[in-house]
Amino acid sequence: MPQISNVAESIEAVDSGEQQLQIPESLPVLPLRDIVIYPFMIVPLFVSREKSIRAVDEALGENRMIFLVSQRDLDKEEPAAEDLYTTGTVAVIMRMLKLPDGRIRILVQGLARARVEEVADTGEYLKARLSSMPEPAAPERSLEVEALVRNVRASMERATNLGKNISPEVMAIVAGLDDAGRLADLAASNLELKVEDAQSVLDIADTTVRLRRVNELLNKEIEVLTVQQEINTQARADIDRSQREFFLRQQLKAIQTELGEGNELAEEIAQFREKIEAAAMPRHAEEDALRQLKKLERMHPDAAETATLRNWMEIMTDLPWSKASVDNLDLVKAQQILDEDHYGLEKVKERIVEALAVRKLKEKPKGSIMCLVGPPGVGKTSLGRSIARALDRKFVRLSLGGLHDEAEIRGHRRTYVGAMPGRIIQALQQAGTNNPLIMLDEIDKVGADFRGDPSSALLEVLDPEQNNSFRDNYLGVTFDLSNVMFMTTANVLDTIQPALRDRMEVIRLAGYTEEEKLEIARRHLMPKQIEENGIAARNVQISKKALSVVVHQYTQEAGLRQLEREIGRICRKVARRIAEGKSEAVRVTPKNVHEYLGAPQLVLTGQLGEVMRESAQAAYSYAKSRAKELEIPEEDFERYDMHIHIPEGAIPKDGPSAGITLATAMVSSLSQRAIRKDVAMTGEITLRGNVLPVGGVKEKVLAARRARVTRVILPHLNRRDMDEIPKELFGEMTFIFVENVRDVFREALKEKAPPAAAPVQRPPRLPQAAAPRV
Repeated sequence: MPQISNVAESIEAVDSGEQQLQIPESLPVLPLRDIVIYPFMIVPLFVSREKSIRAVDEALGENRMIFLVSQRDLDKEEPAAEDLYTTGTVAVIMRMLKLPDGRIRILVQGLARARVEEVADTGEYLKARLSSMPEPAAPERSLEVEALVRNVRASMERATNLGKNISPEVMAIVAGLDDAGRLADLAASNLELKVEDAQSVLDIADTTVRLRRVNELLNKEIEVLTVQQEINTQARADIDRSQREFFLRQQLKAIQTELGEGNELAEEIAQFREKIEAAAMPRHAEEDALRQLKKLERMHPDAAETATLRNWMEIMTDLPWSKASVDNLDLVKAQQILDEDHYGLEKVKERIVEALAVRKLKEKPKGSIMCLVGPPGVGKTSLGRSIARALDRKFVRLSLGGLHDEAEIRGHRRTYVGAMPGRIIQALQQAGTNNPLIMLDEIDKVGADFRGDPSSALLEVLDPEQNNSFRDNYLGVTFDLSNVMFMTTANVLDTIQPALRDRMEVIRLAGYTEEEKLEIARRHLMPKQIEENGIAARNVQISKKALSVVVHQYTQEAGLRQLEREIGRICRKVARRIAEGKSEAVRVTPKNVHEYLGAPQLVLTGQLGEVMRESAQAAYSYAKSRAKELEIPEEDFERYDMHIHIPEGAIPKDGPSAGITLATAMVSSLSQRAIRKDVAMTGEITLRGNVLPVGGVKEKVLAARRARVTRVILPHLNRRDMDEIPKELFGEMTFIFVENVRDVFREALKEKAPPAAAPVQRPPRLPQAAAPRV
């Protein structure tokens, strides 16, 4: 709201001509956008709208009088009658100046209030028919009016003291002005009111009511000014404190410069402060970092604790507190990447794409952690790497094999020498984003000792309800792990802590069929080994039949590592030939594969666990109780000892699956009945001879197929698992389902050889029986 200029002169001018001025019944209208003009105000106005300029010209051509009224909508360019307030001010144009840009500048003085009766649009400008608004004088010596006048004067004085920009000339007029109506208008014109509030004062003709309204607006303005002053005082105090700290810091810097120390530390502190601001940490972490930074600033550069605190600051500022990669949730692309990297494993890839679909529909799904379980070399870790590539996330692999110290997960406290954060925080620092895919490899090989149980620490890491506030002992503050995608791998589930296993969704990778191995070797293993050994594809050709020989005779595994090693052996021999100058291509066939790989070798795996001991004891008890039925001399159980040996391999083997196998081997030895060479079996046995179902049927069938077995004996309750068996195996293998161990003996044992013509003395020890394949 523009302030009054030369108010004393305006009041004198109006007073002197008040009896001579006659307000016409109609006047040209000048709409005002953001101002309300009161009587006795002298205000400069800039006029730019065509109709407004013509209205000014019309007024100057007549009696220099014009009607000033405010618009309801400030953005209205061509206001109509309904867009104007009904109360305005009749004013006289004192001066007019035309500007070069086409606008005009006029100086107007308000004369009196007037009410709009009708507004007409002449086409050139707006013209209003007016009615006067007589202002009744305030009652003389009225206590209310006197009190309101004093309050308005005092409030104006207080507003000035609180910082309100009111000129001393106006304050002098306020102090000497006795007319209550003019005092109200003068106060309202200097309060910078909104148009609505200013118009509410103009609408009131009664002097006492108007003065009361102005007093209310003044009190509201004082409240706003008081709060504003408090804010300014607080801000000024903060600025003063910052200036004081800066001054002291400069003094400290000068002292350190004189002593020849502290320059490098000061530079480091400045860099740490910039990194803290750029890291966008959560509030609690930023406060702790700034507190430790002030502590570092006061330390001697050569102090031992300075190095410890510096390392902590580096880790805190390097962590990706707010840096995240954007997920690519294109399911078609994800399926394409999984198919490129892995052949087969259709159910596993289907489950992974389903998990990605859920992430596409929900920003932060609280699903279970996927645990890929299977033998070595089936592609568990590479599957995690493919998922990260499909999501456009960073991939970090953590090997947990042999982990015994809980501090490896939660971190060491900074009080220890050589303390460092846990592996989870280190993985995030390595990834550079707060939402990588972290693969926890070999989770089944986590140990525990007097230093704690890492599996218990992993419970917090892998629990979606807890890991949003994971606390590392080294950092001392919480870090949000809810954006991280965790996956785990294991060879077996038995050694995983039950509570930890409960937080994971187990996805089994049983192994590969012969056809899958051949296709994987052609697509992935051969190009990889050719590149790693520095040769070209034209230098070596391995036929499909040769690869089949390698699979059958040189590898006995569910995975692909041994197959890759054998292909690597062939490629190295080819590389040697090329290095010796023999450039002709090498073609590997079934006939010459032994020239590159040597004679085939047999690989045995497994070891006797506690459950297998119980199965062996149950089989022995059954054989002893059915000795007569099985044609076993009862004295043999007293005369001979029974020793069962299962070779040990890389993966501990335990479980109930070998029950009927052990029983068949015992009965074969004791009854002198040979075992068929083309049979494999699995199933648990009870003391009564019933055959119970087992797990892992698909893995065992695939292993039997690799061993060239054509007949497989399974518990009858495992018939439901046949849906998982690859269809191509049904044409090559015969599946026999049994309910009792007697059925097993009938299918697996050959008939007892007839006795010789001359009696032969029974040998002092049992002959060695052919061990069935498990």
